[in-house]
Amino acid sequence: MSDAKAHASPKAAAARPSVLSLNINSKSALYAAYMPLLRNGGIFIPTSRPYQIGDEVFMLLSLMEDPTRLPIAGVVAWITPAGAQNGRAQGVGVHFNKDEAGIEARRKIEGLLGGVMQSSRPTHTL
Repeated sequence: MSDAKAHASPKAAAARPSVLSLNINSKSALYAAYMPLLRNGGIFIPTSRPYQIGDEVFMLLSLMEDPTRLPIAGVVAWITPAGAQNGRAQGVGVHFNKDEAGIEARRKIEGLLGGVMQSSRPTHTL
């Protein structure tokens, strides 16, 4: 006789957040990827993997000459599908979590971008 309690609940069976890696080598690439309009900041990551708004992800972010990879947890807040208008890259915008790693990532990115953040140049998302 089977015991119904022996079956895993959907939450228990849920996969861990996927890991995305992004290497940004220039200030212009960082400007195009950064999402300052999100409350905690965020970054656009080109990917063809399917995601849904609200999916949890874990990022390893490398910024220009800094050899340190920033480990950042976040949530998918933006999706650009394949074949999007204006030739925009397919990928996801990830909203940084409001934790020490997310705050540090936002601080570093905004420090690197400085006055460029006021630019009207197009980005991957807006």
